[in-house]
Amino acid sequence: MALSEQLDVRRVDDFPPPRHVRTHLLGRPLASGEIEETKLRKLVALPVFSSDALSSVAYATEAALVVLLAVSAAATRDVLPISAAVALLMIIVVASYRQTVRAYPSNGGAYAVSLDNLGVNPALVAGAAILIDYLLTVAVSVSAGVLAITSAAPALHAYRVGLAATCVGVIMLANLRGIRETGAAFAAITYLFIVSLFATFVLAAVRLALGEHPHATAPHALPVGAGTIGVFILLRAFASGSSALTGVEAIANGTSAFQQPRARNAAITLGWLGGIACTLFLGVSTLAVWLHARPSATASVLSEIARAIWGSGPVGEAGFLFVQATTLAVLCLAANASFQGFPRLTALMAHDRYMPRQFENLGDRLVYSNGVVVLATLATALIAVYHANVSSLIHLYVVGVFCAFTLSQAGMVRYWLRTRRHGWRRSLVVNATGATATAVVAAVVIWTKFTEGAWMVVVAVPVLVLTFRGIKRHYRRLRRRLDAAVPALTSITISNQPVLIVDEPSALARHAAWIAAQMAHEHPLRAVSLAGADDDCSAEPISSPEGLVDSIREYVWSLPHGGRDFVTVVVPELFAKPSLLELVRRPGLRLKLRLLQESGVAICDVSTVVDHADEPIPSSASVRVLVSDARAASLRAAAYAASLGFADTKALHFATSAEKAAELREAWTRVSSLPIEIVESPFRDISEPIHAYAHRAIDADPRRALIYVVPEIVVTGWRRLLHNFRELHIKRSVIFESPRIMLISVPYHLRG
Repeated sequence: MALSEQLDVRRVDDFPPPRHVRTHLLGRPLASGEIEETKLRKLVALPVFSSDALSSVAYATEAALVVLLAVSAAATRDVLPISAAVALLMIIVVASYRQTVRAYPSNGGAYAVSLDNLGVNPALVAGAAILIDYLLTVAVSVSAGVLAITSAAPALHAYRVGLAATCVGVIMLANLRGIRETGAAFAAITYLFIVSLFATFVLAAVRLALGEHPHATAPHALPVGAGTIGVFILLRAFASGSSALTGVEAIANGTSAFQQPRARNAAITLGWLGGIACTLFLGVSTLAVWLHARPSATASVLSEIARAIWGSGPVGEAGFLFVQATTLAVLCLAANASFQGFPRLTALMAHDRYMPRQFENLGDRLVYSNGVVVLATLATALIAVYHANVSSLIHLYVVGVFCAFTLSQAGMVRYWLRTRRHGWRRSLVVNATGATATAVVAAVVIWTKFTEGAWMVVVAVPVLVLTFRGIKRHYRRLRRRLDAAVPALTSITISNQPVLIVDEPSALARHAAWIAAQMAHEHPLRAVSLAGADDDCSAEPISSPEGLVDSIREYVWSLPHGGRDFVTVVVPELFAKPSLLELVRRPGLRLKLRLLQESGVAICDVSTVVDHADEPIPSSASVRVLVSDARAASLRAAAYAASLGFADTKALHFATSAEKAAELREAWTRVSSLPIEIVESPFRDISEPIHAYAHRAIDADPRRALIYVVPEIVVTGWRRLLHNFRELHIKRSVIFESPRIMLISVPYHLRG
């Protein structure tokens, strides 16, 4: 009886959510159909996506002061007009993006808008610029947050890098748990920060009304210059203060995370962001001037303001610590905005094949987990290189974000000219004003900060653009070659020569010998062993001074293989316990990796642990070809599976969505006569369904084996990083299971 007649495996409920160690850290895996339940309402979306812009008040004023006071102590008063100019710029940018999210309700980020209206190269520049900005946002925000806490506890200053790395790790784990949980956990932090600053403003107004004139104290104040303030210095200070605008892009990139109506909710949230951020920024700048706050090597300007306004005594100390604690928390949360924007942007670019396709994969909690982990890793490295120093990192900041702003708004100008929708003239003026203003600021930032580190961003953007185009070229060439080979593979007949590696007599060796014998149709079974390793006279002794791996490879080279001719090397491996470390240390892994590089060589993995080795030898087998598409690699694996000669042979696809499953079924039936079985896999991690499917097969019949045939695209060099490593997940799920669950890798080589 065929396996498909014994088992009903088509229903979702047949495969429960995967249970891993990470489940305890991240929570219950979510099915794909639950994605709408993760959408955010406005009050939660504001802290999730706007925390970067809201928290920049903790360092934007200070960044401008550092530039001004390096020239003259009298320059403090110039912070107010500079802050007013930055606030006006923020209002313009927010107004522009409110129109953008209405025009692009699914994704209104700079990359998507530029791609739709300006073309590929501007879109890639925008994508590169905003990705760099997201990375720097994490590094700067977390470093500034650590500075806030070391300002209150100077003894921790020596541990700032470790503290910053810990903060990044905590934010990463929180985001891996999912956007809804992250928002619920972090929303209170942003609102407490807003409350703490408004409370400080109110107390300052009360003290001013009472005629008091507190004065800020700056421990280890930075040196003050004695020069003359010129236009260039003012522009440099304005460029540094413009860091207050970072984070506005996050809402546009994350529009899809809002509850319906998405565009309207995103636009309203942007309005809230603009109003609150401008008020906080201007308030901090005003207090900095009134209190004569000075940048310090060990304390932030905001901490000096809080200490001066709240004063001494138990209440004053509590108020100061409240401001410092909420500042630390919101600065770390500011990094959270990047953890929302970076993965979404990389997923969008991966969908267009300008980024590795792994970034498109949704994790257990319906977040783009790979993007989250990569951002955390890169940000931690950047923090370590710059020793969590905000002053050093800030020079790299805002270059990318203003380039992205400019391209996004220029794209919207083109959009209104192209569509001429209702009210397009007014919208055109708003976006044109935004594009002009941000272009001027971008030029100012590059000019004034070029020698201080901005040159690295200017160089990094074109390098990333070239990388994106190289990735796209690889995927386009790959698809073209796989599609071109389909006609030749629709009716190909495979000839198979089995080679059994004999190590030492065991129950597992008998399973390996059985499957090798089943393959011996056109060619006799060949059994080989290292000289002196086995007394079985039926095994052909082989030897090489280089050891097992080269001995087997040299033997395989002596047999005809390539094209329609396959050599299948059957590799039995018995493990004492299910240990990936033991697997890596064994020569069998190196052998299989080297054999995969040989065209026309398949590897049959027969492995288990000692406790399962004594299972009965099978009398029949079902073969399942694991396919994800109907292209050349899958068709060649299907032809190989047919050559094994088992009656119950099918293609098998674990579907994450009904739409993709229907498309694959239709495409497969056009190019292959091999039946295809579709199994719903709503949790996206195919390891558990593959494991469960195999065990249900062999448990239904104790004398049946299940053979998974896995097509493996083999590429060379850096291009390996652009593929999903799906095969490794499949192998890991069954490598230590029953010896009646066998796995055959069928490589498809793409040289160059």
